[in-house]
Amino acid sequence: MCGRYSITTAPEALRRLFAVTDMLNLEPRYNMAPMQTAPVIRERDGKRHMDGLRWGLVPSWAPDESRAASLINGRSETAAEKPSFRDAYAKRRCLVPADGFYEWRKVGSGKQPYRISLEGERPFAFAGLWERWEKGAEPLETFTLLTTDADPRIEHIHHRMPVMMSHPEEFALWLEGDAEEIAALLRPYGEDDFVFTPVSSRVGNVRNNDPGLIEPVAEMEQDKAQPPAPRQGSLF
Repeated sequence: MCGRYSITTAPEALRRLFAVTDMLNLEPRYNMAPMQTAPVIRERDGKRHMDGLRWGLVPSWAPDESRAASLINGRSETAAEKPSFRDAYAKRRCLVPADGFYEWRKVGSGKQPYRISLEGERPFAFAGLWERWEKGAEPLETFTLLTTDADPRIEHIHHRMPVMMSHPEEFALWLEGDAEEIAALLRPYGEDDFVFTPVSSRVGNVRNNDPGLIEPVAEMEQDKAQPPAPRQGSLF
C-alpha cells in the first residue's frame, strides 16, 4: 500500500521529463495524502496534459463518494478484472509524478517511517488510473495508484509497493499501450538506484507539509529479533 508520497521537483523539470503540454502551477508537496488534489498526467487529443485530480478513486458507476478513501490503491494483479478498476484500466490510465514515497516499518512497539526515493532525487511516475464521477452537484475526477509485490530490497519495510516508472518509453507505453503491452510494466521496480531514508514521524500527520519531513533522522532502536536496516541514505 502507498498512502503518502512527495512531489517537490521543479515544474520545468517535470515538464521536460514527461513532455507535458499544459502544466499546473505546482508548489512543493512533501506529504501528499489521500483525498488531497494531486497532479496527474493524461493524454488528450494526442498531447499530454497535467491536471489536478483528487486521490481516492470514485468509479463512475458509484452511487456516492463513500468508497474513495478505500480506493487510494489498487492491486495491479487484479485491476483488469475488478469492477472498481477494470474500465479505467482499459481506458483511463495516467501517470502520477513523484520523487519519493513513504512506508512504515514496525519497530518494537512503534513504527519507523522511511522515505523511499531514487538517487539524486530523480523524479519518477506511479502507474495510475483515473475516473470521472458525475452523480454529484459537480463532476469529480479522481485517481488511484496501482501496487505490486515489493522489490526484495524493501520487503523488510513493507510487502507491497507502488508500480513505478522512470523512463520516457515506459511513460508512453503506460499511457498508450494495450492491455497485453502494459502488463510488462506491472512489476516491482528493479533498478539499482533506490535510496531510502528514515524520516520523522511527523509525516503521519496530513497537516504537516514542510522540507523537514524529508530530512533524515536517527532510526528507532531495532528489536534484537529483527534484522538491521540498511544505513540511512544507502542504496538498497
